[in-house]
Amino acid sequence: MASEVQAKADFTGIRYAQCWEDADVLVKALEVQPGDVCLSIASAGDNALALLTRHPAKVIALDLSPAQLACVELRVAAYRTLEHAELLELIGSTPSRRRGELYSRCRPQLGDAARSFWDSQPKEIAAGIGGAGKFERYFGLFRRYLLPLVHRRRQIDALLRGGSRAERLKFYRCHWDTLPWRLLFRVFFSRFVMGRMGRDPSFFAYVEGDVATRILERARHAVTELNPADNPYLAWIMTGNHPGALPLALRPENFDAIRANLDRLEWRCQSVEDFLASREPRSVDRFNLSDIFEYMSPENYQRLLEQIIAGARPGGRLAYWNMLVPRSRPESLANRLQPLAELAARLHLEDKAFFYSRFVVEEVLP
Repeated sequence: MASEVQAKADFTGIRYAQCWEDADVLVKALEVQPGDVCLSIASAGDNALALLTRHPAKVIALDLSPAQLACVELRVAAYRTLEHAELLELIGSTPSRRRGELYSRCRPQLGDAARSFWDSQPKEIAAGIGGAGKFERYFGLFRRYLLPLVHRRRQIDALLRGGSRAERLKFYRCHWDTLPWRLLFRVFFSRFVMGRMGRDPSFFAYVEGDVATRILERARHAVTELNPADNPYLAWIMTGNHPGALPLALRPENFDAIRANLDRLEWRCQSVEDFLASREPRSVDRFNLSDIFEYMSPENYQRLLEQIIAGARPGGRLAYWNMLVPRSRPESLANRLQPLAELAARLHLEDKAFFYSRFVVEEVLP
């Protein structure tokens, strides 16, 4: 069964060259145990790789886009072939003049389709594969051309240095939260601009209300209540690399565990609906569902949720994000799926990828 979004969005290019969802929050929510079978939306592969740090039996990464799966495959090849510092160079987390050489070393590990895809992307490789997506190019425009109109480099550096909560609040009020900043943010992160330059217009089909205002409030939380010095997502938006903190899958302490478990990861160009239809019932323990329910009507969301419940083992967990469209278990499934609302709310307060209005964690009842 095809997913609703397949008929609406373009999946030919890289939409996300990184996962813009906080893997620390995801791993805490799912509590993956050794031996678990996990389903993960692939995106660029970072969060599927992050799940390998918990030593599951299997992580199955699904995506509708061959380009996204080419990102996953190149990351896997890089973990197999490169050392940690070299991986960071290839991603673009750190400066490098030899990314073409690093890619050449990874290239023999790629299948024909992924090799052909990346062979045709030399500029993206040279710039760092973590910047090769439409969403990252959108942030690149913001960083290079618009942000300098409202904040100087020293202010950006001061923001990213963080500090105590009192220091962060004072800096935000006195130096960052200016009228030009708010106006720029409201325009650039509006439904119209984000839909055409960052995401896909079809992704906003079920969105109601003021998009930019909601994201602006979450951004304020990320730079005042959380410490920007610990936020790799914010750092990339502001600088185009990772000068300090790294996402979970790129941290040095996780490199060996991910490399050791790469054979437990598989990836498929397939919808969640089709994958679950091909599986035995009650055969998956953990579900990283990204924000896929945002792109579905309430009816299709509930239909897929029922299919997920049928495919999950009792006690299985689902984690997913709401960015702009509210989605959570309907009352009609109250006897089959239990919200872990307190856990989800606490983790949402920790979420460093600040675009999302809500984080949802649910558990399958026996």
